[in-house]
Amino acid sequence: MNNTPDTPESTRVSHPGYSPAVNSHSSVTIRPLYWSVRRELWENRSLYVAPLIVAVVVLFGFLISTVGMPQRRQAVLLLDAAHQRAAIGAPYDIAAMMLILTAFIVGVFYCLDALHGERRDRSILFWKSLPVSDLTTVLSKVSVPLIILPLTVFGIIVLVQFLMLLWSSAILLPSGLAATTWTRFNLFQQSVILLYSLIVIMLWHAPIYAWALLISGWARRATFLWAVLPLLAIGVLEKFAFDTSHFASMVKDRVFGAGDTAFAFHPHHGIAIDSLLQLTPGRYLATPGLWIGLAFAAVFVVVAVRLRRYRGPI
Repeated sequence: MNNTPDTPESTRVSHPGYSPAVNSHSSVTIRPLYWSVRRELWENRSLYVAPLIVAVVVLFGFLISTVGMPQRRQAVLLLDAAHQRAAIGAPYDIAAMMLILTAFIVGVFYCLDALHGERRDRSILFWKSLPVSDLTTVLSKVSVPLIILPLTVFGIIVLVQFLMLLWSSAILLPSGLAATTWTRFNLFQQSVILLYSLIVIMLWHAPIYAWALLISGWARRATFLWAVLPLLAIGVLEKFAFDTSHFASMVKDRVFGAGDTAFAFHPHHGIAIDSLLQLTPGRYLATPGLWIGLAFAAVFVVVAVRLRRYRGPI
């Protein structure tokens, strides 16, 4: 009996649609973390829809504010260089701060629902049936406020500021003042400062996001209240028992104190950052509060992993 197949081996191998089964199987690379992150983006459109809505509102407000800009710009040019930069760059700084604040709010509420939502709608039963570990799932959720949101907001802010520059140039062009914005507001330098600022804020707020994720995996309902009330209770208890407010100051610093050691602020110039020389990454990385916060964040993430492993649907 002739066991030779009808199609020659050389023909089968050279066929454009042919690939040996064993090779194709071994060449498949499973990337559960990547696809878990993609899943989060698919299921949570607010992660990019909310910043885009705020960006549109900011642009609309800036569009209205440009009425009478040539007259105001002539008055601004009578000031010294530092105040010129502060006055011209104020709308761009406000736009950036609004979008950064939006990203923080979206990130916190996303974390509060990240593990609670899949327990509430019982989809956790399906997701646990897949070959994806609890650690991978939790890490994918943590990466959203720590990596995905900052990068998304960075791109949106740069685009918004560029459109603001173009529009202000068009408004000032007839009066010959279009170049004053570009010389006082260096978009490339401000983009570098913005990226550095987002990294600083992301690292500083890491324990806040991790705490919200832990509560999301533990609470059966009202995750926001469970995340906030224990902190308020500790602050009130300390105030009544010891007449001090160290815990409240620590929480306030964790929320608002990201830039205290990350930048060198000029005296009498407020919080404006107009030079790369004002960036102090070495001093920021040497701050004990940064590493203490990251240590707490790591502990919260570990607890969240165990909660997802043993907590079932609500």
